[in-house]
Amino acid sequence: MSAPPLRVLSVIPPMTQLNTPYPSTAYLTGFLRSREITAVQEDLALALVLQLLSPDGLRAVAAKVAALPAKKHSPAVQAFAAQRDRYLATIAPTIAFLQGRDTTLAHRIVGRNFLPEGPRFATLDVYVDDEGGDPLGWAFGALGLHDRAKHLATLYLNDLADVLRDAVDPRFEFVRYAESLAGSQPTFDPLAAALAGPLNLVDETLRTLALAAVERHAPTVVLLSVPFPGAVYAAFRIAQAIKAAHPHIVTVLGGGFVNTELRDLTEPRVFDYFDYVSLDAGERPLLALLEHIQGQRGRQRLVRTFVRVAESGAVRYINMQEADIAFAEVGTPTWDGLPLDKYLSLLDMLNPMHRLWSDGRWNKLTVAHGCYWKKCSFCDVSLDYISRYEGASASVLADRIEAIVRETGQTGFHFVDEAAPPKALKTLATELIERNAGISWWGNIRFEKTFTPELAELLADSGCIAVSGGLEVASDRLLDLMKKGVSVDQVARVTRAFTDAGILVHAYLMYGFPTQTVQDTVDALEYVRQLFANGCIQSGFFHRFACTVHSPVGKAPEEYGVTLEPLPPVSFAKNDIGFHDPTGVDHDALGGALKKAIYNYMHGIGLEEDVRSWFPFKVPKTTVQRNRIERALQQRG
Repeated sequence: MSAPPLRVLSVIPPMTQLNTPYPSTAYLTGFLRSREITAVQEDLALALVLQLLSPDGLRAVAAKVAALPAKKHSPAVQAFAAQRDRYLATIAPTIAFLQGRDTTLAHRIVGRNFLPEGPRFATLDVYVDDEGGDPLGWAFGALGLHDRAKHLATLYLNDLADVLRDAVDPRFEFVRYAESLAGSQPTFDPLAAALAGPLNLVDETLRTLALAAVERHAPTVVLLSVPFPGAVYAAFRIAQAIKAAHPHIVTVLGGGFVNTELRDLTEPRVFDYFDYVSLDAGERPLLALLEHIQGQRGRQRLVRTFVRVAESGAVRYINMQEADIAFAEVGTPTWDGLPLDKYLSLLDMLNPMHRLWSDGRWNKLTVAHGCYWKKCSFCDVSLDYISRYEGASASVLADRIEAIVRETGQTGFHFVDEAAPPKALKTLATELIERNAGISWWGNIRFEKTFTPELAELLADSGCIAVSGGLEVASDRLLDLMKKGVSVDQVARVTRAFTDAGILVHAYLMYGFPTQTVQDTVDALEYVRQLFANGCIQSGFFHRFACTVHSPVGKAPEEYGVTLEPLPPVSFAKNDIGFHDPTGVDHDALGGALKKAIYNYMHGIGLEEDVRSWFPFKVPKTTVQRNRIERALQQRG
């Protein structure tokens, strides 16, 4: 008896992004179709939010709120209960506005009498001037009506997310949904307990959506791509629903979370939900798996795949050595089947660079696989997604771009490389200009000296509107220890070249790196202040350094002056690892001040103040001269 024809459904589980599809399923679907395999895709993250934030969804939420004792009403729940009818009346038109289907509603939204306002709107109070003037006038001026309305509508949705969290599901977030159940969890127990619990409204909604997708597509295989810890719980809930209703469907787990955290998987209970767990670039393992499912390949010939052995119940990792599919041959990603007109353009942050992550439907594309630098000591340089660097020709990339524009009708691209190589960007930019491609694009780079003012101008001419890159700790000593291959002065010159070319610049910043002192932190903030003040960067974000087991720090801590804390026995997720830094600095206390400072710098506030004013306790005076960046900009590379 022959095996049924293959039909593969790739699913984006909640939560990823609401403004644009996460690209993993688009890549897999495009690749499978290039191999003449029937493949479809669904974004259940978007579908879940649109169902919850609909009139029917909010009526169900209101019923849950009504059943709560009044003493359990948080401020968000109180505001929702008091304005229930207004929320029910405004949710559908507001969603339509954020989807770009009813732009004229902006006039009513900015009047501040249309949307019910909950606790999130209190953030607007910080913008009111001494005369009690327009709280958003400084950001949007007399014009900018649409963006102003988008920001208010985003606050409105954030209020509703708070209601869902406080009244329905304490794990609910638009991005980091239930991530504590999975991220660096050594055992499966917390996730297993959550999955064994009764279904709440969010769970029930997701289950209904998942089973409806299965009914629509009748797949033989379902791929769940999990990029972050905040998508793991929902992925397991989806697989749980599918296995209960359709036990014959093969379920497969993969994605960025799996590639980084489940490399030492030994937990057999995972396979109550998933038949297979796949590591790293998915094309070759998926082809091998599909051949196996069709009886054309034995199980011992699977590639980078975990299975549960039926006889013993033990988990086994199978990896027949087989060449990966070349990056130039993975095909063109396709968004066919994803509801591109339903994504929500949100405006959380008023900073023009920062908003790119949540505003606009960007076609996500990779210029190259892996990282050409792969030396940074805090990065997972030992893993495939960093270590295996492969590119494609400019003509191949431009062909993909043109095909995607034809399919989606959208000309905005986000290049999602770990660090797009300057040589490849130069040739691609030249190709795009020759073809008059007319696209807009932004992406992640390294602030290396190869990005000259001339190259920045070329990239701008090709459609580059923004770049992001890692400055990490703005300290030459620590940048050297990190093996970043850049200096603070060099970063200043490179970022200023982009700014002068009309390209926005975002800097990823870090605190808490091994041996980083309080003085280092204060000096780093002074460098950052000067970079903002001198027009080198327009946006930034401070994150706390986390040591991972796959990074050079995690593999050779003695080289960085720290000792690692012993890990408990791990059968599930392993990534972050604690460490002891003999400097004894309280980085958490410093972090709050750093984030407050950069939030203000992004809005042009406090750039002339002494950086010590951001700290609620005494810190040393900076050792950095106040004109250090200005002098660096006057020098040549």
